[in-house]
Amino acid sequence: MLENRMRVTVIGGGPGGYVAAIRAAQLGAAVTLIEKGTLGGTCLNIGCIPTKALLHTAFLYEDILNADRWGITASAALDFPAVQAGKRRIVERLVDGVRMLMKANGITVVEGEASFVSQKSLVVKNGAASSAVDFDRAIIATGSEPVVPPIPGIDLPCCIDSTGALALENVPNTLAVIGGGVIGIEIAAIYASFGTKVTVIEMMDEILPHMDAELAKNLRHDMARKGVAFFLKAKVLAVAGKDGAASLRVLTEKGEETLAADKVLVAVGRKPRADVLRMESIGVVLDGNRIIVNDRMETRVPGVYAVGDCTGGLLLAHVASAQGEVAAENALGSDAKFSARTTPFCVYARPELAGVGLTETQATEMNIAHAVGRFPLAANGKALIEGDTSGLVKIISGKPYGEILGVHILGPHATDLIAEAALSIGTEATLDEIIATIHAHPTLAEAIREAALAVENRAIHILPGSGRIKKPVPQG
Repeated sequence: MLENRMRVTVIGGGPGGYVAAIRAAQLGAAVTLIEKGTLGGTCLNIGCIPTKALLHTAFLYEDILNADRWGITASAALDFPAVQAGKRRIVERLVDGVRMLMKANGITVVEGEASFVSQKSLVVKNGAASSAVDFDRAIIATGSEPVVPPIPGIDLPCCIDSTGALALENVPNTLAVIGGGVIGIEIAAIYASFGTKVTVIEMMDEILPHMDAELAKNLRHDMARKGVAFFLKAKVLAVAGKDGAASLRVLTEKGEETLAADKVLVAVGRKPRADVLRMESIGVVLDGNRIIVNDRMETRVPGVYAVGDCTGGLLLAHVASAQGEVAAENALGSDAKFSARTTPFCVYARPELAGVGLTETQATEMNIAHAVGRFPLAANGKALIEGDTSGLVKIISGKPYGEILGVHILGPHATDLIAEAALSIGTEATLDEIIATIHAHPTLAEAIREAALAVENRAIHILPGSGRIKKPVPQG
């Protein structure tokens, strides 16, 4: 009977929240989802999806401009308002899809901002109206928000966050990007392909500090060859505005420099958004803005769970979704646990960069006995066909058993190829098992098998005994 169903309330309709709501409904719960904005959250509306939509269009435009290398004579004119309209259509379709899934799974969607009244009840405010929502279990998925660094002038109109960068009405002539993480690099790649002169300013000694350092360096070199400038070990001291543009004072290794830009993208990271629900009043424990949870996604309050960016840790949409499923299953009586072992990290630049498991640096710092195999895509037939051969596949395996510890890929479709590597780590596969798996030819995936062979100095399509291959032998 309906009155005997477990009442589960989910706060937040992003990839953590709406997935949790669907999984709870599948398990028989009566589910209410509370969302103060638009279903789909940051990812669908102002994050992952619009970014990748613009990246796809930017790279298509770049390919048309360079079509003569394939023997095709073509010209292209950029209609940026139409580009933005196309992006919005994709976003709207996916948001409509989430809305349809809510309806199909019998989930009640309530618009408004929630706050806890007790450990079993919430109040939802929408303008002047408010309503009470009682629950047996609650799943918090309030997401994250951009970090605003304490730089003088950072609040000027010429300074924008990722949301503003994805909604520009015109392509800027010049763009300064503060932060060389995933968000900064992807948006830099978008506008560089559209013709903007882009400069990236990063405080660390390399971009993408959480990725494999060797491959991050290679990606930076690729982007530099296409005109993107980089200041590493650099700090923005102040931003000044004049006539709608910006002037940045930047402290570099060589001293202080001044950089002019039409727009300044502030992309130094995101922080959990978890201090908005009066959670502490019911006993939920926060560490700063981060909700403390265990591997079952439980807070310190029985029956109250939290998932995704609001818990800190890995601020990734696919992590939020996986945690949402774990929380929903535990809310309905299971004993599921979340593990980040198989979490892929992806950068949708050109070439793409993706990694899972340990990096070479991490394995060394952890004193884990390991070996490394590299296979350059310059020796891969499909990469040659696609005209993108600057990347490589890198595998870190343990000694003496050859278990896969980490895989890192720089090249076309790296973000798709990484799934095989994640599965290998999750199933505790060894080099021998990857090698024994026949990979279709010609495919980019062959490079994963070749990298596994390279760990044992058995790679077929590179010169024997070579380490970092500079003149690989192309496949037939």
